[in-house]
Amino acid sequence: MSYSLDVNILLHASDQSSERHDRARRFIESCAAGPEILCLTWPTLMSYVRIATHPRIFAAPLSPDEALANITALVGLPHVRAVSELDGFLDAYRHVTGETSVRGNLVPDAHLAAILFQHGIRTLYSNDRDFRKFEWLDVRDPFA
Repeated sequence: MSYSLDVNILLHASDQSSERHDRARRFIESCAAGPEILCLTWPTLMSYVRIATHPRIFAAPLSPDEALANITALVGLPHVRAVSELDGFLDAYRHVTGETSVRGNLVPDAHLAAILFQHGIRTLYSNDRDFRKFEWLDVRDPFA
């Protein structure tokens, strides 16, 4: 069985000013230790770099080298895989979005959901309630 994380979990783990920092860090460490495979999408990882290095979002932004080093360390672990779109992605995106009107900020969430769908990953850890719009996805909040 495999699962994935939304970018918000990674960001809380890197943001020492976050009240969820310690819990997020411990959660990621337990995920990375296995035994289940943690699948992280490239859009999630690149969103992490974009947000963690942004001085208007992070009180103490990471340097690009620090953010990339965090990703390198994470995807280099034995129980972690980086996944991306497969052939037929647009059909998977249409399937995942179904009757949901996807626009604006929901587009990246649908993008992530479609990648997970293509890889057969049904569990996503996130505290973003928008993912619950994709009924087939088992969304779990690690902070609840």
